[in-house]
Amino acid sequence: MPAPRLSTTPLPGIGVKYDLTTREHKHLSVVAHRDGTRTLNTYRSDDPDACSLSVKLTAGEAEALVDALMPAHHSPNLLHTTGLGLVAERIEIASTSHWNGRVLGDTQMRSATGVSIVAVLRRTDAIPSPAPDFRLAGGDTLIVIGTREGVDAAAAILERE
Repeated sequence: MPAPRLSTTPLPGIGVKYDLTTREHKHLSVVAHRDGTRTLNTYRSDDPDACSLSVKLTAGEAEALVDALMPAHHSPNLLHTTGLGLVAERIEIASTSHWNGRVLGDTQMRSATGVSIVAVLRRTDAIPSPAPDFRLAGGDTLIVIGTREGVDAAAAILERE
């Protein structure tokens, strides 16, 4: 997917205007006012200069909207998504998990999903790059990285009871 087209225009005495054209050729803009408020605008597709909707947001409302738009809002386990299509997430091993007490290699995670387990968080310790003979325990949190599909498949495997 191509990168979104975003342009920035300084508005002296007002703030900054950000214009975004989506992959569906929709035009949106946000005016970031110096006082922290924001104005969100959408434009008609038949006349890109005609505003079809303008919503004024307080600083708190703008923060709430940003929170709603961020992936972390929908998944507290999501760590980061890059433009390369990779996702890093936290996946917890339940005490009732099939994998509790088994070694990491038994999951066949990389060959089954293409996902890498880059660390295990256990109580107050972090174990980077765990080896295949690393023994999993209920309560462990695995930091995994891969494609969205791979991470979803890894979660399904690790959540097996």
